[in-house]
Amino acid sequence: MPRRLFAPTAAAALLLLSATGCVKEISSDERLDRETQNLSAKDTPGAAELEKISCDDANEALTKARNVNRPETDRLVDYIELYSSLRKRTATFEEAMNRNPDLSYREGTQHLVAAKDHCIQQTADVRVEFETYMRELVDVPTVQEIKGGNTVTIARLDFNTLRQAIETLEPDDKEVLLNRVNAAEKRVAPPAANEATPASGGSRKRGR
Repeated sequence: MPRRLFAPTAAAALLLLSATGCVKEISSDERLDRETQNLSAKDTPGAAELEKISCDDANEALTKARNVNRPETDRLVDYIELYSSLRKRTATFEEAMNRNPDLSYREGTQHLVAAKDHCIQQTADVRVEFETYMRELVDVPTVQEIKGGNTVTIARLDFNTLRQAIETLEPDDKEVLLNRVNAAEKRVAPPAANEATPASGGSRKRGR
């Protein structure tokens, strides 16, 4: 005898529909966001890592960069490296404390807050001095020299290093400064095959 098939009741159909509706698929973007957040939290430096970070060595590097007896290019490289290093250390402190606020308020971490504040101040101070020097070089990027009885214009420093300094600082007038460097480079006399690096200042006459 053939079996009789019964259609599901309305209540059963509604229950089935409700059960299937509870399942929510996570999109690939949402999954990536969650994985990134978990990874970022895992990679955030803790108190032990922050203990190793200090900006107390800035004064020694700054003294080296200030030495007027050194070539302009070398001094500018020192400013670039020092400022970049301080900025990185400051960012590490700020990111860690933003992700883990307890590092700023927990008992026994006051010295970490002080170290962070010191790095922030050092970074700001070095930036002012670095930018002042960079703008001085942009204002007077060349010097004049007597060669074979003729006055020729030569570079005061390596122009690519000067461009790197501008890119590192990223001032509001960055494009204007870069254009001025490009224009100055076009005014420089082509170096002879046996000539060395750009001038470092000294007794040569500066030109614009």
